[in-house]
Amino acid sequence: MISIHKNDKGTLIAELTDNNYFISGPDETLDLLAYAGVNDCRGIIIHESNLDPAFFDLKTKIAGEILQKFSNYKMKLAIVGDFSKYTSNSLRDFIRESNRGNNIYFTENIATALKKLV
Repeated sequence: MISIHKNDKGTLIAELTDNNYFISGPDETLDLLAYAGVNDCRGIIIHESNLDPAFFDLKTKIAGEILQKFSNYKMKLAIVGDFSKYTSNSLRDFIRESNRGNNIYFTENIATALKKLV
């Protein structure tokens, strides 16, 4: 299931709320992007629990493949979760650099995600 939010700026944001929907690669990402686009959303919120754990192992390149789809379709993304448990320095650097940009964010809660996705 996907919920649609409107942030403080009036931007429509889709949130993946289905605990049974699992993103393991670009195909599932395209489905979300299509849904968001049809509903005039400018951003998508995905929960950490909806992502294949391999996403957080940068050597698998799954993160790059998924995030590239968001870039290609000019859709902003916020991934919500507790990222402190990941010990990889390269992943921590990746998260820090993503949060400095304007398209991909790793946040601790929905409220922060909605503020970032403007």
